[in-house]
Amino acid sequence: MTLVKIDKSNWVGGLTAAADAYRLYGPVKEKDYHQFKALEKDQMPDLDMVNTRLSPKALLFPQSEDMLEYSLDESRDDHHIMKEVEKDYAPRAVVGIRPCDAKSTLLVKLNFDTPDVKDPYWLKAYEATTFIGVACDTPLSTCFCTTAGCGPYNAEGLDILVMERDDDFLAKIFTEKGKAFADIAGWDQSCPEEADAYMNGKQAAEARIVSTIETGNLSETDLLELHTASFWDDIAFSCINCGTCTFSCPTCWCFDIQDEVHGKSGVRMKNWDSCMFPIFTVHTTGHNPRDTKTQRVRQRFMHKLKYFVDKYEAGIMCVGCGRCVSQCPVNIDIRRVCEQMNSFKPADACAVQG
Repeated sequence: MTLVKIDKSNWVGGLTAAADAYRLYGPVKEKDYHQFKALEKDQMPDLDMVNTRLSPKALLFPQSEDMLEYSLDESRDDHHIMKEVEKDYAPRAVVGIRPCDAKSTLLVKLNFDTPDVKDPYWLKAYEATTFIGVACDTPLSTCFCTTAGCGPYNAEGLDILVMERDDDFLAKIFTEKGKAFADIAGWDQSCPEEADAYMNGKQAAEARIVSTIETGNLSETDLLELHTASFWDDIAFSCINCGTCTFSCPTCWCFDIQDEVHGKSGVRMKNWDSCMFPIFTVHTTGHNPRDTKTQRVRQRFMHKLKYFVDKYEAGIMCVGCGRCVSQCPVNIDIRRVCEQMNSFKPADACAVQG
């Protein structure tokens, strides 16, 4: 782990030099909001960004991704043969990612990289990417990362973490991928004497997090008793099944696979899906095991705060970014749901169907 100082006069030059070896991505403001996009030539990431509406998960897991292509033209020798769509997995770097979003990639990796099944599309993109994070010194009131297994200076999932100051940046380099990027950028001014300043910034940022959750009892609570808790109908009452929570969440990984044909050309694609949608669990028989709103809302929160906890023993499936809190149109708040689940007692159980 190396701490280096980057003069602000060298920041732009470093990224410009890195752009010769990496495809750069970063937060860009469009109208009133920021989103992560490929940076154009000489375009810099907007570090004034506090948070984006959508997380940068789409850089590894696009909202719609072509996987296979084929032709139905029987005059062609290769008709009805599916071929992998060529993709560019050249080195790329995400500059300006927040620590919570970086941590989320490790939680998603638990699903896409297992001993039995490995998603080649996600993994190739992940392996090609270097993550340069910017510490979150101005957290929002909806951020609760410090009690969700993360934090404004959390290093997990990052290759470099940058702390911005008035005249310079302090950058901690954690990995070989991070060192390779820093070498190309010319960020090599070692400054071990600044370690206290970095730590003071970390502690000050953590102290600014005002929202918290308690999760200590989730793993000990009986799954079936929690599944039949009496509060699920109340939580789900206002939900309109819009899917905003799942699409804005950096750790949601559900997807559907569809074929689309235009003329005699076809493509098989992977698209984001949502457990909030009524047809998400419809079987080909027409049966839907989660055909009520309460069942779908319960599934989302049980997955985030119970099923994931029990299966992976890696904390909750949430990094406390607060996107679902600020964007839910009917004010369903995962912090309040977590409080109800964590404080649940078996006496609170009732007969909930499904």
